[in-house]
Amino acid sequence: MLQLFTASDGATIAYRDEGAGVPLVLLHGLMAHGGFFREQQALAADFRLITIDLRGHGESHGAPAPTVERIAADVAGLAEALDLEGAIGIGWSLGATVLWHVLSGPAAARFAGAVVIDMTARVRNDSRWDLGLSPEACDARSLAIRDDYESFAFSAGQAIFAQPVAAGRRQLATWVSEEFARNDAGAMAAVWESLVVQDVRALLASIRHPTLIVHGAHSSLYGDGTADHLVAALPQARAVRFERSGHAPHLEEPDLFNDTLKEFAGRLSRARAAQTTE
Repeated sequence: MLQLFTASDGATIAYRDEGAGVPLVLLHGLMAHGGFFREQQALAADFRLITIDLRGHGESHGAPAPTVERIAADVAGLAEALDLEGAIGIGWSLGATVLWHVLSGPAAARFAGAVVIDMTARVRNDSRWDLGLSPEACDARSLAIRDDYESFAFSAGQAIFAQPVAAGRRQLATWVSEEFARNDAGAMAAVWESLVVQDVRALLASIRHPTLIVHGAHSSLYGDGTADHLVAALPQARAVRFERSGHAPHLEEPDLFNDTLKEFAGRLSRARAAQTTE
């Protein structure tokens, strides 16, 4: 059931809270919404699933120009309002950057671990960073979102999958494109412009939460080097490569993703239990 949370600035943030057990806080990517974790709904049999429509997306509304920092404040505020303990944050793309900000702030104590799905610490490349997207690609996306959002949304919806899109995934890819296109172009432009200037490299060393880095072998955005950098930069991180996935392993290989998540959560629970008995 859809529930509503009032953020500190009065904005309305929509979320769903299902199941019981260790809380999983699911944070989607740019142009998506909580429904993009529909393949993870089966986990509600073992976990408490908190699936958020990030500000400017889905049923969440607020200021006309959302930023990554404001979205992270929304998530931290909701974690506080729900009095979460021992949660696992799961951030896909934009959601991962949001999660890193949350785990660098006061709400970090409410989380026991993190899962990062196909994301880089810095989106825009420069002369000393090449694990994101080229400046030309970033600028082209900015123009496309501004000038022809519907076409951009369609092409982006197809591009998140390993190419060519498998026959069994074509209907899903069409759904993704259609859902992307439902967003307000102005809000998406604002979030993108905020995301593209983010550089969280300086934050990573302070994030001591055990972290699972999930990345697709066929991602059109980020390569193996991006995941390798995160493993080296985060104090407690390991990576899992999904061999049949692009930018969205949780949609492309959902059974493997869910099993991997359950295994990671089990490790965290055993480690926390061991700490309490010492």
